[in-house]
Amino acid sequence: MATAREQLAQFAAGSKALGKLCREYKNRSATVHLEELVGGALSFYAAAAVEKTGGVHLFVAEDRDAAAYLMNDFYNLLDETQVYFFPSSWKRSAAYGAEDAQGVVQRTATMNAVRGFAGKGYLVVCTYPEALAERVADAETLQQGTIAVRVGDKISIEVLEQALVDAAFTRVDFVYEPGQYSVRGGIVDVFSYSESKPYRLDFFGDEVDSIRRFNISSQLSSDKLDRVEIIPDLNAGTPAAAKVSLARFAGAEAVWWFYDADFVFRRVNDVRRKTLADMEHPEAVDSLLTSRNGLLADLAGCRVFALRDNLPERPAEASVKFSTAPQPKFNKNFEMLADDMIRNALRGYDTYILSENKAQVERLENIFHQIGRGQAVVRSLSTTLHAGFVDNDLKLCLYTDHQIFDRYQRYRINGEIRRDEQMTVAELNQLRPGDYVVHIDHGVGRFDGLVKIAAGDGRMQEAIKLVYKDGDVLFVNVHSLHRISRYKSGDGEPPKVYKLGNGAWQKLKNATKKAVKDISRELIALYAKRKASKGFAFSPDSYLQHELEASFKWEDTPDQQSATAAVKKDMESDQPMDRLVCGDVGFGKTEVAIRAAFKAAVDGKQAAVLVPTTILALQHYRSFTERLRNFPVRVEYLNRTKSAKEVARIREDLAAGKIDILIGTHKMLGKQIVFRDLGLLIIDEEQKFGVAAKEKLTQMSVSVDTLTLTATPIPRTLQFSLMGSRDLSVISTPPPNRQPILTESHVFSEEIIRDAIEAELARGGQVYFVHNRVDDLAALQGLITRICPKARVAVGHGKMPAEQLEKLIMDFIYGEFDVLVSTTIVENGIDIPNANTIIVDNAQNFGLSDLHQLRGRVGRSNQKAYCYLLSPPDELLSSDARRRLRAIEEFSDLGSGFNIAMQDLDIRGAGNLLGAEQSGFIADIGFETYQKIMNEAVAELRAEGLKVPGLSDGEQDVVEQMHFIDDAHIDIEVEAALPDAYVAQQAERLKLYRELDSTKDEEALQAFESRLADRFGPLPRAAKELLNVVRLRWEAIRLGMERVKVKNGLMIVHFVGEENSPYYKSETFMALLQRVTKHPDRFVLKQHNNRLAMTVRNVKDVEDAYKTLQQL
Repeated sequence: MATAREQLAQFAAGSKALGKLCREYKNRSATVHLEELVGGALSFYAAAAVEKTGGVHLFVAEDRDAAAYLMNDFYNLLDETQVYFFPSSWKRSAAYGAEDAQGVVQRTATMNAVRGFAGKGYLVVCTYPEALAERVADAETLQQGTIAVRVGDKISIEVLEQALVDAAFTRVDFVYEPGQYSVRGGIVDVFSYSESKPYRLDFFGDEVDSIRRFNISSQLSSDKLDRVEIIPDLNAGTPAAAKVSLARFAGAEAVWWFYDADFVFRRVNDVRRKTLADMEHPEAVDSLLTSRNGLLADLAGCRVFALRDNLPERPAEASVKFSTAPQPKFNKNFEMLADDMIRNALRGYDTYILSENKAQVERLENIFHQIGRGQAVVRSLSTTLHAGFVDNDLKLCLYTDHQIFDRYQRYRINGEIRRDEQMTVAELNQLRPGDYVVHIDHGVGRFDGLVKIAAGDGRMQEAIKLVYKDGDVLFVNVHSLHRISRYKSGDGEPPKVYKLGNGAWQKLKNATKKAVKDISRELIALYAKRKASKGFAFSPDSYLQHELEASFKWEDTPDQQSATAAVKKDMESDQPMDRLVCGDVGFGKTEVAIRAAFKAAVDGKQAAVLVPTTILALQHYRSFTERLRNFPVRVEYLNRTKSAKEVARIREDLAAGKIDILIGTHKMLGKQIVFRDLGLLIIDEEQKFGVAAKEKLTQMSVSVDTLTLTATPIPRTLQFSLMGSRDLSVISTPPPNRQPILTESHVFSEEIIRDAIEAELARGGQVYFVHNRVDDLAALQGLITRICPKARVAVGHGKMPAEQLEKLIMDFIYGEFDVLVSTTIVENGIDIPNANTIIVDNAQNFGLSDLHQLRGRVGRSNQKAYCYLLSPPDELLSSDARRRLRAIEEFSDLGSGFNIAMQDLDIRGAGNLLGAEQSGFIADIGFETYQKIMNEAVAELRAEGLKVPGLSDGEQDVVEQMHFIDDAHIDIEVEAALPDAYVAQQAERLKLYRELDSTKDEEALQAFESRLADRFGPLPRAAKELLNVVRLRWEAIRLGMERVKVKNGLMIVHFVGEENSPYYKSETFMALLQRVTKHPDRFVLKQHNNRLAMTVRNVKDVEDAYKTLQQL
């Protein structure tokens, strides 16, 4: 079976026009007009021509998006390793000088490919006028700047480092952006400008032993290479004389294809004019940009193919006539599509549906059968173009699925720098000296860094230094790092620091533990009830469901698909569903909810959607009605803006079963609201509801399917996860082609504000202006009205009466005014698709995750969004604030990342989950510690012999399986640590210790070991021992040992402290006793202070110790 690409090539080969085009190509400086070539037909024929003729082909589209879509067509039609993107190298314009590293890397990679093109095969470059206008370094400069390295080269690290310094590379600890290098022992990492991943060179003495690419976020190597070319940033250091236009650089052999040549050259001049107006030194413009005449002169000897013959300077000398028409618009009318396909077949035309997604093709077939058009044969090719077309010469119709279903097609650009978010997440959780931390046994203190302390026998051990009240110091061994967590409270108030050893912390901890135990018992009982009750089993998907899902505007992300499938599976079973869907703001949780609600409605059940605020109720109402417009479902909403009469009508209809989906605030839980047949309850942003509402919900939901949506996952430990009663789906992939939000940080200036607001208003959008002091808002409103007299400006803040604030936001949603000047209230879940610019004033005062949340407010539609962070000049900022602003600028294309940081901030929300009294505790002890106490409490309940009344045998088994202790204390005498010589940076060591401490099983531990070896070279002995200590701890926990000490060839262990604990009756302990009593010479059991202890003889080292325990 031929691949889709080969089939398309075969279709094209049968065209007469293509033959003529290839004949015209032989004429060296031809200008050819391609008539009647539309939509995807250009890429279809151009790809065929490129394959036939070979050589370097440059395609100039009208803007960046068009160029990217064209490039994706070529990815599908040609060998994608030969297709390059040539973007602009500036974030906004050459005048401001903010380089876009991403752009520079792609440009350099393209130039390198063009220069190195040997004449065999073909090379395709896609670009657009703004990028074409910028000059590039000439081939000679490129050649001179390149540092080539091969495996086996004799070169010392010092010589290489000198070459890198001369090429303006900077030395850093860890390489994460182009132009950086680092040296660690015999490993040199370097990030060249010609490649989207950095290189790792491994030296053996003065010889290059291996070269690998590696991943920026994980710093782990991916694939091996034989040779690399390291290229510096040619944009910055090249003298003006050595800069030429891309046309000159590509040479006379290159072929140029234009959609609209006149437009391109006009645009080039526009760019030049605009830049000139903004530049401080206008005479320097020629070193940066070229012009229309300059480009035309450079193109004089090249072949030009254009879709329009509109260049007065180069009229077409020949033309090739095609006969193509764009794909008809079916507006999701499937009857019309089926009839069109049947008609085409009768006329002898072949119709193919281009779709990369099998599910879409099946949906189409289902729909055809259900509307009685089964004779329309769906033939599909698993590839896609940006636009479908009809070709009358070939009698061929190629229709794309995204146009049929009216979806947004995403594009990808190979060679983008994949900066995953992990790097900054690690930064967020990094401990810095001076941070508050909580030690689970001693309370809140301050972290004071890693120190070396002398152990009893004069050896040095690495420990963590904590300072408590009155300067008391506590040293914590790195093996006990997991007993410390970073303190983060909701309000940013400094916490109370405890005095060591005076019992105040113990009191608080015990109070918390008692409260936790009571809750745990209740939750366990509730869990048992739910498992025992029977719910309604919904029927499998109907064709309406298929049609609803096919009409979704965007492509489902893989996470979204799996979440939807999981929800449906739960609904179709007779156990009541209880599923939690977590996902970042705008990641398509609502779509999952809509599909579930619709499924319930199709089965004649009612669905209730519960939201925390009036605004959200209205917003959900809008998105539900919008999506379900063409389906036989009635959606209503209840909130405080409805009049008494309307509410009464809704109540009647609801009881009569005329309303399928009701959306509302907690008013819905009132006594007077009666559902006729409630089948599904959807709760949005659960963390925002109060305790009373929660309890009412809990009772309602015993037998009703419940779906909970939340953006900030309150960690599962708090949610019923004590018993794993909730199922969890996480949606962490951002939706396709949400364009990355362009983020820039600037010093506060009126011009920037004016430009930003005017540009947004010019495209009919709205702007958020965030400033976090209520007192200054009016003054800022005045400032904006002064510099943008056309803008209608309103002010909002949290101190306004709720009704007034709500009305203000409703007006903003309905476009009554253009600029909303407000405090951070915007971050609370308001979604206004038309607002695509956000300006944050005094950005240096916000944390990373706040900035991420704020920025997530824009860019919710497929418009490009902008985020401007304004702050005082750099020299007035603290280094931390500078790093935060830098990080948020660079991570503009995140989706998920930072919300990981949200979990420690949303403590206030998490508090409510467990009832009112809990949130007090959480504020006092910090969140992670709360989780740890929770785990301790469960283990203790278990050790005391947890009997929950009313559990069936099966349920009791679940309880039996839980561990008796949740942590073991290990004490050893050998050195077990990461030596300084191995990992030099203290922060990195700390990060590795934390990572090691949270590994859960052998597989994860081995992965950790290979990551270490990859980044820092072979593991020294101390590091290996460190891994063995972790293994020893796992074995101890499994066997119920609270302390283990390895010293002088002996191992001493202490068992569970509670003497009448069920542990001593458990199978684990019984089996252990049997084995131990068989070897009295090696194992000695003794009672010590009413606690059982055991001594094990001849234990050589830690490895020996854990292997001994493994056999018990």
